[in-house]
Amino acid sequence: MSDTIYMVGEAYLAYKEKKIVNINIKKSTDVYNFINDIWHKDISIIERFLLLNLDRKNSIISYHWISQGGLSGTIIDTKIIFKSAIESLASAIIVAHNHPSGNTKPSDADIKVTSKLKQTGEIMNISLLDHLIITNISYCSMADNGYI
Repeated sequence: MSDTIYMVGEAYLAYKEKKIVNINIKKSTDVYNFINDIWHKDISIIERFLLLNLDRKNSIISYHWISQGGLSGTIIDTKIIFKSAIESLASAIIVAHNHPSGNTKPSDADIKVTSKLKQTGEIMNISLLDHLIITNISYCSMADNGYI
């Protein structure tokens, strides 16, 4: 075995923006339909968290997969979400995550993270428009249901 030591000077996180053309968000079903087109086939197995960055006309300018977890949870880091929003020059964001259990009811943790994202966005002048909880057959819009 070699005793070679490799030193890493810096680690960084890079985003590749995906430009979306002519997708204007008017209601939660628009978001759900878009998400259904891009979501991984493992929606009933692994929990993931997705961010949509929107311009002032509520058109999607980019989306980013924020995290991937296990069967019952994933990590949601506010700093990573708003780093992406700022780099995309977003005026608003919509977030979504799936519940592999098939239950669309928001958990206490879902409600807390939504409140935290809303408060952080208000400070940065980036509106949180919605937080969708999706399954392979339906969804819950937290905005439509009075959580935002």
